[in-house]
Amino acid sequence: MDRWRFSVLGAGLMAAGLVLTACSGGTSAEGGAGRKTLQLWFWGASPQQQQTMRTVLVDGFDKSQTKYKLQVTFNNAVDQNVQVALSANKGPDIVYGSGPAFSAAYAVRGKLADMTPYAEKYGWKDRILAPMYESGTMKGKLYSLPNSLESIGVFYNKKVLAKLGEGVPTTYAELTAAMDKAKAAGLYPSVTGNKGWKPVNQNYISMFLTHVAGGKAVYDALQGTAKWTDPRILKAVQTSATFYKKGYLGGKDYSNLNFLESMQLLAQGKSPFFFGPTLAFQFADSYFNDRAGNTGDLGFTAFPNISPGLPSPSSTLGTTASLSINAHSANKDGAAEVIDYMMSEKFALEINKTWPGYWAVPLKKFALDPNSFTGLSKAFVQSAEDTIKIVNQGNYGFFAGTFFPPATATAFTDVDSVWLGSESAEDFLANVQKTFDGEKAKGLVPPLPEPAS
Repeated sequence: MDRWRFSVLGAGLMAAGLVLTACSGGTSAEGGAGRKTLQLWFWGASPQQQQTMRTVLVDGFDKSQTKYKLQVTFNNAVDQNVQVALSANKGPDIVYGSGPAFSAAYAVRGKLADMTPYAEKYGWKDRILAPMYESGTMKGKLYSLPNSLESIGVFYNKKVLAKLGEGVPTTYAELTAAMDKAKAAGLYPSVTGNKGWKPVNQNYISMFLTHVAGGKAVYDALQGTAKWTDPRILKAVQTSATFYKKGYLGGKDYSNLNFLESMQLLAQGKSPFFFGPTLAFQFADSYFNDRAGNTGDLGFTAFPNISPGLPSPSSTLGTTASLSINAHSANKDGAAEVIDYMMSEKFALEINKTWPGYWAVPLKKFALDPNSFTGLSKAFVQSAEDTIKIVNQGNYGFFAGTFFPPATATAFTDVDSVWLGSESAEDFLANVQKTFDGEKAKGLVPPLPEPAS
């Protein structure tokens, strides 16, 4: 669920009333007219997003069958609540988490149900993009499915680029030239930051691993056939440090900005670029919209490769969140029905009309037509369509928070020690390797399809 968003949205969006006792130790209460209530805990989305979820998911699911009634509770402390509840063998029927790495930590402790029988029943493996499906597996069993596909790329303000006399960058040289020109004009070279949630760092080290080392090099490291100290990966870490030191990540304000504030600055013309995941479309909607009359000013494109010879365009593949079934739920069949409902083109079509950025359901055949949407929803659906084409060509790298074992992903969060000069890239990667070796020995590395060379 990209937990940094809690600090982004603020406590003012918290919905009151979530208590652990509401789930009765994993059993579900009767939902009226003989229906059993299924619980899903979700992060504290904005009021508009909450209404969209109630209309599209809750009402849509309830009308689709007669056995269950879905109840979604919104709370910014959902991560902590889930941790406490699962530890006590309680909690919601559908477990919403920060991604497959988040879910893996609970799966090894027996807190999540094996969803393989449901995958066979509903045909999930045939329906879901292979890298996304496999990311939720451990030792041949499925424990989570991603709610959405995301990629990490370049948001840009068309008007700012025009004022700078620059076009949309297609090469790394063009990108850095535009940032240098922006800096000379008194603008931020780009806007982004990790204020309130340090794992934002994973977005940027993942981006450099994809576009410097290449997806195949990272794949080899995850398989254990290469070391994380491999020269290609070392170069990626060193290049990310150079990028940071030049002010290309939020200038001097990287630690003082979050994604919402960054999107505001981008809309205000304070920078030509915001580098980030496609889920940030949901934050862009606050500042690029019909009310402001500037929806058409925002564009999105792939981050250009830095090392020559890599497949182009390439995408850093990730997900916004994961969906699992509580091992102690009394209604696992119902929980699986909810997840299956969310893994559908119908759900994706309806929810993306008013909530862009968060629900690119990772279907092999993402048949949504961008031209049937308007505003940022159109741009987001187009980005999802483009990403799926790239994935189907094998031109992808891996987002740490989705595809790396949990402790290894956490180790990469500390890449800012290299950026700030307090640790060498060599020592940093030696520590990553040590962490990874322990997790690989425990079987925590998900099986992954091999990307193109």
